[in-house]
Amino acid sequence: MTELTVFDPPQCCSTGVCGPSVDPKLSKLAADLDWVKKQGVSVIRYNLSQQPGAFVENATVKDILQRRGEDALPVFLVDGEVMSQGSYPDRQALAAWVGIKAESADTESAGGCGGNDQSPGSGCC
Repeated sequence: MTELTVFDPPQCCSTGVCGPSVDPKLSKLAADLDWVKKQGVSVIRYNLSQQPGAFVENATVKDILQRRGEDALPVFLVDGEVMSQGSYPDRQALAAWVGIKAESADTESAGGCGGNDQSPGSGCC
């Protein structure tokens, strides 16, 4: 099983989707990571504020932080290989990294609050 590991910068909670002003990028990432999980990928997410030990225990992430500091976060690893540093990917990138067909990413992202389907029961806000 493919494993996607996310090392997030310090945030108020595990997803960053909390507090009075939620960053829309973090809301979208949370939905995209949930979608990736539903495709059969193991997703592990660490927050520097809540799980600092995970950042020290991972030699790759520790090295990145020593060289670049917290500006390198978030760091995304797929099966231990660095895929991205310093920014949050979109669903297309996540799909490509973990080997999910792009058509699935496009189809799934078309509905819900960010898409065109606003019918009752569609999941749209």
